[in-house]
Amino acid sequence: MNRGIISLLIIFSSGALYALTPNQWQFHQAIEVPAPGLVQVNLSAETINIARPDLSDLRIVDADEKEVPFLIDQPMPRAESTVRPKDFHAEIVSAGTRLLITTGTDLIIAGIGLETPAGASFIKSVRVEGSSDQKNWRTLTSGDPVFSMGNGAAKLRVQFPEGKWQFLRVVVDDGRMPPVPWTGARLIIAGSPAPTEPVSVTIKSRDENPGMTRLGLDLGAANLRIASIQIGTSEPVFTRAVTAAAPELSEEKLHEQTLSNEVLYRVDLDGKIEARLDIPIEKQVSGRDLVLSIDNGDSPPLLISEVRAERRMTRLLFFARAAGSYSLLSGNSQCDPPRYDLSQLGDQLRRALAAEGHVSPPVLNPGYDTAANLPQGFATGAKVDIAPWKFRKPVQIAKAGAQQLELDPDVLARAMPDLRDLRVVSENVQLPYLIERTSIDRTVNLTAASANDRERPTISRWQLKLPQAAIPITRITCASDSRLFERIFRVWEELTDERGNKYPAELAQATWRRVPNQPARQLAASFERPPRSDTILIETDNGDNSPIELHEFRGYYPATRVIFALNRLQPIALYYGNDEAAAPRYDAKLIAAQLLRSERTAVALGPQETLKSERVTETLSGSARYIFWGALGIVVAALLLLISRLLPKV
Repeated sequence: MNRGIISLLIIFSSGALYALTPNQWQFHQAIEVPAPGLVQVNLSAETINIARPDLSDLRIVDADEKEVPFLIDQPMPRAESTVRPKDFHAEIVSAGTRLLITTGTDLIIAGIGLETPAGASFIKSVRVEGSSDQKNWRTLTSGDPVFSMGNGAAKLRVQFPEGKWQFLRVVVDDGRMPPVPWTGARLIIAGSPAPTEPVSVTIKSRDENPGMTRLGLDLGAANLRIASIQIGTSEPVFTRAVTAAAPELSEEKLHEQTLSNEVLYRVDLDGKIEARLDIPIEKQVSGRDLVLSIDNGDSPPLLISEVRAERRMTRLLFFARAAGSYSLLSGNSQCDPPRYDLSQLGDQLRRALAAEGHVSPPVLNPGYDTAANLPQGFATGAKVDIAPWKFRKPVQIAKAGAQQLELDPDVLARAMPDLRDLRVVSENVQLPYLIERTSIDRTVNLTAASANDRERPTISRWQLKLPQAAIPITRITCASDSRLFERIFRVWEELTDERGNKYPAELAQATWRRVPNQPARQLAASFERPPRSDTILIETDNGDNSPIELHEFRGYYPATRVIFALNRLQPIALYYGNDEAAAPRYDAKLIAAQLLRSERTAVALGPQETLKSERVTETLSGSARYIFWGALGIVVAALLLLISRLLPKV
């Protein structure tokens, strides 16, 4: 580091030193500095987890408890970019297709992306050659696969060693499959790398649904800047479309927000194995949970043995006036962000040679003043009058901390559709919570019976019974042993209006087609809305064909969770069933920041307790309601007549 930078560092650092009160920070770490001068400190995942997402609560103090200015350095790669070539020409040659590309650029090229009309299904190998004069060609890569699958999975990028080329020649091997039309290409302009560090990832859940595998991952810490996710599998050949998502707060609920989509594959082309097993993320994940959704299509679930991750490194750069021990403070939700002058030297400091400071793991600050920070009782809400609620279920708590409660069909059917009447209560005090909408589908058993109408002999109809009314089913599936058919299926339920008249209310329509030598797929019908009754009807017109046989009916509803925190073990109950309740208003952002960085404990619900019987008129509908009021009117009239006869005549 040159003397000019050292002089400026000393000026900026000495001018900013002032006393600081460390007891306002919850955690501290020791930084051992070997010699005076510029020092860099790599922040561990554990430190990032306990700090604010933007690291604005971090402070460095020296042995005299004076604040030391520092610069946050978060090296990021320069992203790849793409440009159109000057000219593109395709021609059929012996056993292949040749693509001639005039790049028209002197930028460093790291690969090409080929373009072909959608809908084609193929897998081919390619050879890419580069030249500066169209006379002398150099092979850049050979045998690389390009493919497009019927399920939407595609890999049309071909990467090769970085270089400057005026001309590229791509030879596509058509020896095993007919040629496909190539309509264009894009040149991939090289980016720049940045350092990463491995992250310990735990697969904490695996849910299988028809055609889809969902992996719940624990990153071990929140607020990590994840560079990529990589799966480990022993499957020799496969292609899968994979989506990475993370819970994010939106409209005071946790929803899974997509971070990245990628096609992972391992293919064998003439004995050469090519694989892509990593998913680029390049985003900061606010919580410690990540979700991988793997689209299996008609293939069996992919066997995944492990998941690995890489994170972008975060460093602190500061000038140490003397060797010795410094302290790194973190965990203060109330302090203002620091304002140092070192940002003016940012570029010079990042390029300068710095000594490595050794940092100890974070420990609780023994002098921490809880009154100077967030109150520890923030997880407790206001008192609640539970009299209007009709149902409750005890929550089976094993230990204090962040809790994850999945709502069962009982709760989902009897609560309001938007769940505004849910309350987590302990000793008549409600606990703030977050609703988490997940991509997990849970199965509901449907009892099926034939419901054919003799007056409509060409119609096949099935009656499906739900365990109870109003379960928020979003789709149903079924199977058939018939090998050749094409039918339009109508899914509906029978409802009753206020006058007692029954009417059909449609839920879904789906076309199902099957031909010989085709994989046997299930019929899947997605509902326009959840059913309101406990009976679903499905029917189809067979025309002049033999009746179709259906079986293995299943219903699916999305798993919904309630996330809350407990400071101590205490009796907890979930209350629901109050149509007059307004949605609770909690400090959602504050709750989310705490819960997303915490490891959750899955808890279960106990048996349902009925607290308040429904009024008779609430349980009646349609004609039954009119019969009730009519009978009540007759009883009242009879009583009035009896009373009039008992009264003495004047």
